[in-house]
Amino acid sequence: MMHEGMLQLMVALGGGTGAVTRYLTGKIIMRRYPSPRIPVAMLTVNIAGSIGLGLLMGHLHEEPELYGNLPFLLVGIGFLGAFTTFSTFSMEAVQLLREGSVKRAALYILLSVIGAMIGFILGFGLMSL
Repeated sequence: MMHEGMLQLMVALGGGTGAVTRYLTGKIIMRRYPSPRIPVAMLTVNIAGSIGLGLLMGHLHEEPELYGNLPFLLVGIGFLGAFTTFSTFSMEAVQLLREGSVKRAALYILLSVIGAMIGFILGFGLMSL
């Protein structure tokens, strides 16, 4: 078993990498789509992160203890936890509502939630074959 301090360091390393990757991915997407009707950068990041977590969990689905599992801590909690962002999703959905864009907000919310769930299921299913 790895020392607790080392496990926390792995979460931090994964988290820092995930946050920077989210930032860079968002910049690339926003450069390509500067005025999207819905926040496509975070939609893309959150669905991609859900696919990634599904792949990881499909691989680790028989592991008895995830919080002592290095790949889960580094990639699942660290990288993917920082790469995806529920708080930004919430802020962007509320901003659309405050602008009076109820249909666009509803579309963004539905695509985000359903897309993330489908992404996770697909990722998990691919690894469980």
